[in-house]
Amino acid sequence: MDKPIVKSILLWIVTVCVLAPAAPCQTAAKRTPRRKQADLLVIPEVSRDKVICFALYTVHNNILKLTAQLYPLKEGEDRKVRLEIRRRGGWRQIAEADVIERGWTATFRVEGWDSTRGALYRVAHGKNAYYTGRIPKDPVDKDVIVVAAFTGNSIYPGHGGDIPKTDIVANIKKIKPDLLFFSGDQVYDHNRHYAYWLKFGRDFGDIIRDIPTITIPDDHDVGHPNLWGAGGKKSNVAAGHDGGYFKPVEYVKEVERAQTSHLPDPYDPTPIQQGIGVYYTSLNVGGVSFAIIEDRKFKSGPQGLVPRQGPRPDHILNPNYDPKSVDVPGATLLGERQLKFLRAWGADWRGAKMKAVLSQTIFCGGAHIHGGIKNRLHADLDSNGWPQTGRNKALAEIRRAFAIHIAGDQHLATIFHHGIDDWNDACYSFCVPSIANLYLRWWRPLEAGRNREPGAPEYTGEFLDGFGNKLTCLAVANPSPERNGGDKLTTRAAGFGVVSFNKKTREIKIGCWPRNVDVANPQARQYPGWPRTIRQEDNYGRKAVACLPTVNVTGMTDPVIQVIHQTNDEVVYTLRIRGKSWRPKVFKAGAYKLKVGDPDTGKWKVLKDVESVACDDAKTVEVAF
Repeated sequence: MDKPIVKSILLWIVTVCVLAPAAPCQTAAKRTPRRKQADLLVIPEVSRDKVICFALYTVHNNILKLTAQLYPLKEGEDRKVRLEIRRRGGWRQIAEADVIERGWTATFRVEGWDSTRGALYRVAHGKNAYYTGRIPKDPVDKDVIVVAAFTGNSIYPGHGGDIPKTDIVANIKKIKPDLLFFSGDQVYDHNRHYAYWLKFGRDFGDIIRDIPTITIPDDHDVGHPNLWGAGGKKSNVAAGHDGGYFKPVEYVKEVERAQTSHLPDPYDPTPIQQGIGVYYTSLNVGGVSFAIIEDRKFKSGPQGLVPRQGPRPDHILNPNYDPKSVDVPGATLLGERQLKFLRAWGADWRGAKMKAVLSQTIFCGGAHIHGGIKNRLHADLDSNGWPQTGRNKALAEIRRAFAIHIAGDQHLATIFHHGIDDWNDACYSFCVPSIANLYLRWWRPLEAGRNREPGAPEYTGEFLDGFGNKLTCLAVANPSPERNGGDKLTTRAAGFGVVSFNKKTREIKIGCWPRNVDVANPQARQYPGWPRTIRQEDNYGRKAVACLPTVNVTGMTDPVIQVIHQTNDEVVYTLRIRGKSWRPKVFKAGAYKLKVGDPDTGKWKVLKDVESVACDDAKTVEVAF
């Protein structure tokens, strides 16, 4: 996420946003006095029965992980915290954890958790400090799994951040989601993560205490205007354009401990440079598998790597530049470790009927105007549209799993259908709107989109982004002077997203709500273009060159079918089908292997030498269990 680049105030921005990152970046006309900003981040003095501010938790593979966030403890106070659950009318301690004083957290990991039933829990400190919530049973028996998704949580008045978050909390209680996802920038202060994080917990504690929650840090959380993690190396400039982390490594670890230690165990926990940890992993909620990736941690910094084409290394202002000139060898996006993870996750359908990828930002340049309405930017290297080769590798793995991508960061709600070799041949993405919008962006193409849906606005349809990536815009919530039923936050395009996974129909419904509306009111309206429903299989939109015979299965319902190239053993894709019959599509004529079965029971059948046929051919293969 970037700072305004209006040329007339560029020097001011460099001074305030780079050299003094503790101050939020606003236009001079709307800048909040420093004293008032600092007052927002005062750590309140609490009574000793209130020292536990909030807790975050997830349950995966019968392992409960919970992180308790405390206010500062005083000298002589106990440095241990207990985790208790309610059983048979009383409280039973199930774990104890040491308090980590840097950041004041306590982390719990409880194996053998019974996911088939819910439980009341409480975190206890000393004799009378308690924080209570509920861990629901895994909602595997529900047909529809609902995720509420958020990004960009500024608290500063110039951004609308001083407006209470009570409308969000009230609406989430009405929606009753099964999972909360905060995609980044929960904290917008570059030096005082702890104080801001406590306020995050106070604002959202009434919903996160009872709902599994994913929080992943983005650039501002770890003290950067932009983050190019570059595998953990040390950055030498506050803007971070040279790649790596500028803040002290213990600061970075404190942030990641607070925001991610409650997530399921990492796929590969090997630390990166400077001993910084990783958290990319997967979480299964109710039969929907979520891959959680870190799209900043391994990404290359542009400074010195690509030709500079603007006042900043990451901003390209020249519309006539050659996009291929920035897709240079050595430019990394997700990195091989995370690509390997996505490949394995995409093929693993244990306990899953549908899949989604969660990360900080989307895989394209999803905005044309940054900061001010006259400030057109041709390409933004901070987006996941760059590097293009890395972007295409990521999308290729995501579509193998027929997964939708849910992210934030852009301060602009959008739905895109991504393309690698052709338009719409990969997955859909949903970028959710900011909770309170620090830095406005707009999607305003200079020409109308091609192949728009009948009656659709001209800003929708097929486009090339500033990196030459193919994308189709389905919906966008631009900032506007018109209020959409809410207050000034609506003019700043603030709100939250809701994604519903219907396991019975295999449809995905994408919703986008403005702030300060009542979702239960029949007159309340979502942002124009929402809600939208797509099919699970739309996330692998590549056109078939041929098909394989229709697979008819007896003795098993909803089996997993994996299509494998016979010549090189490469997995084309893997999907848990709906029902007992399905026709696989392929993208090259020839012979294939089919692996059919259920990973939950271990029953598999492998069919070799399955020749492709025309897609209108009525040929079938029978698989009996």
